[in-house]
Amino acid sequence: MLFLYGLLSLPIDISVVIPCLNERDYIEACLRSLIASDMDDECIEIIVADGMSDDGTREIITKLAQQHKSIRLIDNPEKLTPIALNRGLKAATGNIKVILGAHSEVYPDFLSQNMALLSEQPEASCVGGILENVYEDGVSHIIGQAMSSPFGVGTAHFRTGLKAGWVDTVAFGAYRQEVFEDIGYFDKELPRNQDDEFNHRLLDSGKKIYLSPRIRCKYFVRGSFSSLWKQYYQYGYFKVLVNKKHRTVTTVRQLFPLFFVLYLMLCPLAMLVLGGFWLALLPLALYALFALVFAVRVGSSSVLGIIRAFLSLHLSYGFGYLKGIVDFLVLGKNSAKASSSR
Repeated sequence: MLFLYGLLSLPIDISVVIPCLNERDYIEACLRSLIASDMDDECIEIIVADGMSDDGTREIITKLAQQHKSIRLIDNPEKLTPIALNRGLKAATGNIKVILGAHSEVYPDFLSQNMALLSEQPEASCVGGILENVYEDGVSHIIGQAMSSPFGVGTAHFRTGLKAGWVDTVAFGAYRQEVFEDIGYFDKELPRNQDDEFNHRLLDSGKKIYLSPRIRCKYFVRGSFSSLWKQYYQYGYFKVLVNKKHRTVTTVRQLFPLFFVLYLMLCPLAMLVLGGFWLALLPLALYALFALVFAVRVGSSSVLGIIRAFLSLHLSYGFGYLKGIVDFLVLGKNSAKASSSR
């Protein structure tokens, strides 16, 4: 009864904004999971900002919107995620606004738990929960296990589920409306990392983010090493642009893949010039040892596959970060030129 009282004392309307482009295989399940919420349909608003999909996605959304008045389709002809988010957020009317990915499905209590947690944590301007990986094949299972390991993703607690409390970022956060009134919207120059940059700006303004495992969301893991490499290369690449904009390194963990890549590049030269073959290889041996230990700890039947996924995560991010340093800091490129070359 206390929980229901706290829930009813909040503004009842909550908006969910979903950026979308050619998500025919996922968007219907995503929307139906929201429709199946334990909250009344009258309390929910679902806005899909679509990048003019041409694979049948728009037809699926339109059909569901005709059946459920809580669903609304808006256009995003620029096909950029931050612009889709901003259009959706500005069109939304809820006092609480949730960001969600089209590759996701939520539990029935996802929205009500977000609202309850914001009520219980009045200092929090944003709350979020845990991503539960859904594996569509053997490769995605391996990749998902690596992304759920602290060795793979560091202190990204929304992936590892190892912490509840105040954090520096969450995936698919629920924000109070005043956050956008105070600090603005997502940076349209960031094709990637726009959520990390936004959350950094939120913290920099003195606001707080709270993570709780009570809030759960299913996430469909990418199914190939090539797509994983591209994804994390772009994360590393555009992280440099975020740092340039804020004139600071936003999190220490982002530097470790860069250092690892620099070590691999400089190690042969160091051995040639300075000697000390075994001493130079010591960091690589330690990396291999930790990768093996954490691969075994996740309990996978494919230890070598997990180690490969660890390497893909770290090397792609590190090389992307290094290229970002060259492009954004040395050559002074802007995001528009950089995006067109990725």
